[in-house]
Amino acid sequence: MKYKLGDVSIINPRETIKKGTIAKKVDMAVLQPFTRKIPSFELLEYKGGTKFRNGDTIMARITPCLENGKTSQVSILDDNEIGFGSTEYIVFRAKEGISDCNFLYYLVCSDIVRDPAIKSMVGSSGRQRVQTDVIQNLEIDLPSLEIQKQIASILSALDEKIEFNNRINENL
Repeated sequence: MKYKLGDVSIINPRETIKKGTIAKKVDMAVLQPFTRKIPSFELLEYKGGTKFRNGDTIMARITPCLENGKTSQVSILDDNEIGFGSTEYIVFRAKEGISDCNFLYYLVCSDIVRDPAIKSMVGSSGRQRVQTDVIQNLEIDLPSLEIQKQIASILSALDEKIEFNNRINENL
């Protein structure tokens, strides 16, 4: 069945961090292309930026970061903690009972979302950005929640195997 991405996920959910609060910041520079886990963060004073929670997917919305695959799933925060990062992120949050956060990560990484996002970019060359309304209105086929979880489980297992092999390679 066809759904709008904005109907099955919360795009740029509202969160609050008081200015001056020390919080975990994820800089665009630390995101690795097509890598689910965020490799590092900084503890910095919040002055502004996009806010997110564990389970959210953050996707670069600016060129060339989006084309390079800078998309990750947030898992670096403590329970009920809010982190922040670049204003050049689009945040996707699964809707309970409708979408699975892990499936949503893989969906956002796929060409189903990336290609229309890239094609929707506007602005001066070198500083083009995705139009959020295009992403919200993007029509997608969404399997049942149970099937989403099964698909995400298989893809997560593959990601974990890749991460494990990369660690072995680094040690060698």
